[in-house]
Amino acid sequence: MAHDRVTTPTITLRDGTAIPQIGYGTLAVQPDRENSDSNAVLTAGVVGEALKAGYRHLDSAQSYGTERGVGRAIAESGIAREELYVTSKLANPNHAPDDVRRSFDQTLDHLGLEYVDLFLIHWPLPTRYDGDFVSTWRAVADLVEDGRLRSAGVSNFLPEHLERIVEETGLVPVVNQFESHPYFQNAPSREACARLGVAVQTHSPLGHNREPLSDAVVAKIATDLEKTPAQVILRWHMQLGDISIPKSSRPERMAENIAVFDFELSEAEMAAIDALDRGPDGRVGPHPSTYEG
Repeated sequence: MAHDRVTTPTITLRDGTAIPQIGYGTLAVQPDRENSDSNAVLTAGVVGEALKAGYRHLDSAQSYGTERGVGRAIAESGIAREELYVTSKLANPNHAPDDVRRSFDQTLDHLGLEYVDLFLIHWPLPTRYDGDFVSTWRAVADLVEDGRLRSAGVSNFLPEHLERIVEETGLVPVVNQFESHPYFQNAPSREACARLGVAVQTHSPLGHNREPLSDAVVAKIATDLEKTPAQVILRWHMQLGDISIPKSSRPERMAENIAVFDFELSEAEMAAIDALDRGPDGRVGPHPSTYEG
């Protein structure tokens, strides 16, 4: 599929910018989170394969240790910067406003880029920093002013976290990236985003443990449509209007995950997947109200 451009639809965010609806996630593509030369080479190779598969939206984070590898892959790809959408996220030790600014400078340096398309607060950390994630949000939002950041958002924010930052700053994030998949659809976070005009971006869209991929309901739909379970679940996300960040280090899976725009799920198939929701019991990742990083 080398440079056989998959045309990925975009979602227009509240600030007027456009984000590709599927991105390539870089969590755990390295054996560890060290910002080392060997990891940069390894990650550049994996991300380079994702770019060949047609991904133009790359999702990194300060805490993943993958920024240098992502930057290297971009530099080696020959793809024009304006064709790419690059996200990174604020690491948990960097919440103080001065550290937001310092670490963002370092992110640009690691990526080797003049600007980042989207920068997110990775976790709200309400039990740390005296519960003050509002000043952290203000500092992240302020990064947009000098042109080195296009859009500011948050990740793993619960409705009460979202509502608080909007109420206290008047600044609305363009996206909230959080865990959501058929077994944990995270309705309260989705409803808060809809109410505030925040786009839903899903990490772990296939489930942290990939358990939804073996669900009998998903398997039957996949068989009926001659698609894979992963394609069915990602198509479900697309039809919900989500921006999703699947991750695989295997080139054949990368290609499979982005090939979800040539078919549609019926209303009955969508409803069947909707019915798999386990509510709070379906959460696999850390709970944002207690996670300390």
